[in-house]
Amino acid sequence: MSNLGPMGGARRITTPTPPSGETIGRYGTYSEAQRAVDFLSDEHFPVQNVTIVGTGLQMVERVTGRLTYGRAAGAGAASGAWFGLLIGLMLSVFGPGGSGALLTGILVGAGFGMLFGVISYALTGGRRDFTSSSQIVASEYTVLCLPQLSSQAREVLSRLPNGLGRDGGALAPGQAPWGAPDPTRRPWGPPSGGSTPHMPPPRPGSGPAEQPPPPPSLEKEPEAEPVHDLSGPTYAEKMEEARRQRRAEEARAREEKERSEH
Repeated sequence: MSNLGPMGGARRITTPTPPSGETIGRYGTYSEAQRAVDFLSDEHFPVQNVTIVGTGLQMVERVTGRLTYGRAAGAGAASGAWFGLLIGLMLSVFGPGGSGALLTGILVGAGFGMLFGVISYALTGGRRDFTSSSQIVASEYTVLCLPQLSSQAREVLSRLPNGLGRDGGALAPGQAPWGAPDPTRRPWGPPSGGSTPHMPPPRPGSGPAEQPPPPPSLEKEPEAEPVHDLSGPTYAEKMEEARRQRRAEEARAREEKERSEH
């Protein structure tokens, strides 16, 4: 896959891929891992087949001091002075200013940098009154190499002085390389090496084991509930009978009223 760069040329876009290879060394700091790879390069080993992998990444912010208006002004003046030095050099070389233009550029740049530093610190409102530096570190650094060259790389690292060539990356028997699937792991169920319940082998000549009968229950069985006689009229039938009697009484009352009128 390619894309056009800012100058119109093709720019290659690579997809991140996980590291692969066998472990040839494990180190606690990046400087030790870098020293090991540098030693491989000094011994004319093809280091393009080596990869440094950091595991257990952490973002570490180290506080360097307290930030005040004075320190903010000083830092702004220093950065502004560098910019003013660049402008002064351009004016002194390409213009008639000479050394005066160089000094003027440094002073003007320092003044503007001091002003911007104080204003930026004031806008924070005292929410960050310290200076710090951040970096990404790992708890362990592993050096990987292609499987066909791993034995040669370990042999070269064994000559590394100060104990940095310790064979901390030798694979145990049956262990898979870094990034390779574990052939002993089943697609489901407990992982390889896990504990499974031990089943005794059946005795020779015996059939399948019969399940023992369950022990008798000591709990008292609940008594059967008495069955009520449901042959009588239901509630709906009783309400219907009451409505019929009420209509019959109303009809008799109307008949008696008609007789009395006649």
